[in-house]
Amino acid sequence: MKVLIIEDERELSASIYEYLKSENCHCDTAYDFERAIEKVTTTTYDCIILDLTLPKGNGLDILKQIKEKHKQEGVLIISAKNSLEDKVNGLKLGADDYLSKPFFLAELGARIQAIIRRKSFDGNNMMSIGPLILDTVNKTLKSENGTLELTRKEIDLLFFFISNKNKFITKEAIADHLLGNDLYVTNNYNFIYTHIKNLRRKLILEGCPDYIKVIYGVGYKFEIA
Repeated sequence: MKVLIIEDERELSASIYEYLKSENCHCDTAYDFERAIEKVTTTTYDCIILDLTLPKGNGLDILKQIKEKHKQEGVLIISAKNSLEDKVNGLKLGADDYLSKPFFLAELGARIQAIIRRKSFDGNNMMSIGPLILDTVNKTLKSENGTLELTRKEIDLLFFFISNKNKFITKEAIADHLLGNDLYVTNNYNFIYTHIKNLRRKLILEGCPDYIKVIYGVGYKFEIA
């Protein structure tokens, strides 16, 4: 799961970053309006945490740009302004949820997960993948024989594929999702092929069709009804 934290309070941003990292999220940060605009226009995220009060601009203007560009990220507004007007304006512009400061990090994490379930998994905690059942809360995949042994990267990859099911996905997008800010440490994509090969093998061994299709010259597509 890839999350953008748009928050000018660096201490709070760092706390959110460390908490989400412990929850196996890849996070980017932006501390002002200009950097936030750059991030949302050049990178795709699963969820964007958006503060309304930013240096050099307003968070609602960022939300407007997200919606004008028809980007599909979930947006969770966080703000010290506990006013009904801000909440209503944000939700009218297309935000998925609103959380007033101060808040508990566990609640923030739960709301992010709920947004992603609604947008990517039709609000379901459980999802069928052929004969297998994906637990979208605990991030486990089960068969009639028990829980499959998937590595952290493999389960992240499976969630990314399902979140973008029936869409073309480039190897660059997969690399960015799996490595996040650590992408700069590699100059090849061999690790992607390894993770995809292993995930595909494990799914097929459990009786799944070969959902992962190679689209030559483009990347991959997870074809599932």
